[in-house]
Amino acid sequence: MPSLRQILGAVAVGLVTVTSALPAFPRMSPRMEKMFGLATRQNPATGLPDNLTDVDVLQFALTLEFLETAFYAQGFAMFQDSDFAALGLQPADITNLKSIQGTEQAHVTTLMSAVAGAGTQPVAPCTYNFGLTNAASMIATASVLENVGVSAYLGAAPLLKSTAILSVAAQIVTIEARHQTFIRVASNAAAIPSPFDTPLGVRNVFTLAAGFISSCPTGSNLAVTPFPALTMATGATPAAFTAGTSLALNTTATGATNCAFTNGGLAGGTAFTAFTNGACVIPQGLAGLTYVNLATAAPATGVLTDAITVAGPMAMAAS
Repeated sequence: MPSLRQILGAVAVGLVTVTSALPAFPRMSPRMEKMFGLATRQNPATGLPDNLTDVDVLQFALTLEFLETAFYAQGFAMFQDSDFAALGLQPADITNLKSIQGTEQAHVTTLMSAVAGAGTQPVAPCTYNFGLTNAASMIATASVLENVGVSAYLGAAPLLKSTAILSVAAQIVTIEARHQTFIRVASNAAAIPSPFDTPLGVRNVFTLAAGFISSCPTGSNLAVTPFPALTMATGATPAAFTAGTSLALNTTATGATNCAFTNGGLAGGTAFTAFTNGACVIPQGLAGLTYVNLATAAPATGVLTDAITVAGPMAMAAS
């Protein structure tokens, strides 16, 4: 039985395997879109609602917290303490791991109250498919979800107009970061792989989250369009995520000219390299979790926008 350190020491493999094997994005017919009001609220140019409000952002955060809460509930129902002990976790580690579920549920309660307090009906939990097969797969998926959770709150912060709501979001994101760090520490991986975490925009976050969502109740589908999926090409070696190596990718999207590597600490947030023959070179300066998109341009500002994004993101751990 491999140790947890061996499992998460190869976090690049875990991140790409999980994100590449996500279930198909949930699809809605034009009739369903009209029923849910998406056709009138959604801007085709951005894939997001026009005039995004603080309540929209709260509903988005609530959708993610529902997902995380369901993930831990399902995982702990499937696997016993002995399964995690077999990965190398000590009793205190297992206690800390299981405590994450309670904090995620507290986040759900807080966000539901905030949405209801604004006079809006909160979205409801969806049906999820996490593809869990053993305790090791749960740890690998938790690593993805906690990283995405941190990136989601960081990316949403500039969208908020209310300082009171921003304060609540800040209180939540620090806890999500502690979840993220605990999983790394428990595996003897570097607790702080980079001096900066990586913000991620709403559509990119929803693209990653949507792959775990099988269906949602009527009225609880967010007015957000996910980007086409981006995965490792068949036969590619995910362990070779080092600067200067070639990264081969697959997508159904067309028109991409560049790979966009979004990583905390980069000037502008993103480094671009040419996308030719289905591959691109990994740039210098990446550390820790990095999100890879395909884009139609490479702005000198280093800023990746939804307008030039055509596929992704794919999560990978750079070294």
